[in-house]
Amino acid sequence: MKHLLSIADLAPEEITSILDTAVSMHEVQDRQVKKLPTLRGRTVINFFFEDSTRTRASFEIAGKWMSADTINLTGKGTSVSKGESLRDTVLTIDAMGVDMMIIRHPASGAPAQIADWVDCSIVNAGDGTHEHPSQALLDAYTLRRSLGELEGRHVAIVGDLTHSRVLRSNLLCLRALGAHVTLVAPPTLMPSGVHAWAAADGFDVSYDLDEVLPQVDAVMMLRVQRERMSGGYFPTAKEYAVTYGLTPRRLGLLQDHAVICHPGPMNRGLEISADAADAARSLVLDQVSAGVAVRMSILYHLLAGEGDAQ
Repeated sequence: MKHLLSIADLAPEEITSILDTAVSMHEVQDRQVKKLPTLRGRTVINFFFEDSTRTRASFEIAGKWMSADTINLTGKGTSVSKGESLRDTVLTIDAMGVDMMIIRHPASGAPAQIADWVDCSIVNAGDGTHEHPSQALLDAYTLRRSLGELEGRHVAIVGDLTHSRVLRSNLLCLRALGAHVTLVAPPTLMPSGVHAWAAADGFDVSYDLDEVLPQVDAVMMLRVQRERMSGGYFPTAKEYAVTYGLTPRRLGLLQDHAVICHPGPMNRGLEISADAADAARSLVLDQVSAGVAVRMSILYHLLAGEGDAQ
């Protein structure tokens, strides 16, 4: 395993292995000295062409806690902003002898293209509206810690599905782990061809959130990505919140054991109410905590190879 570009590239047992390794990595967060020697002498570049808080910070922390030399770059701070091509920029960095580049890019497929150009390992930290594999892995890890094994569990993914890279990765990951998935959104925010996709890959589609919520073990609310929208995907923010938001009233529709996820950042009052975001059953901060452990596990599997993490 040299790259992590898509959840589709991982067999179910590889997903499980990453999640299992993350369990031991998570224990590092409770230590007074949060440091493993596993990646000493390795160099990891976080190369983000889009803004990020959770993903960028957690990859940086993961690298540093594993003793890697971690460097952050942004598109605005490199020669790309001077007109240099992406290919020339990443080849320049690769020529410096780095071991890994973690790439976030607004163009779908950019990390996969970069992987063809360079010799170092590439991790897709989100590409356009395509995928965000490390987010899906940390979501699965968080759900597994709360609900146990995900085989047979029912997860609803709700919100702006058209523009979401988290959707595809989560759908692939949850289905690989045996979960039943239902997508919920207004027709204007459903991916094109979703019904054919659902028939081929074995998930459900619904336009009625109130009908789905009582059936699920977990509900994952996705951000309304207004920065990617040009045109009227829904009449008003208030109407969207009433029809598809996780409101205080809808909390009462959930089963007692059901949990709430959101990959962030959250639009409070739009896709999720403050009551839901801060509820005891909300795993939002658990997802953030899991992000460091899972990304440590990803770095370990890509750079450390087989062996024991001490």
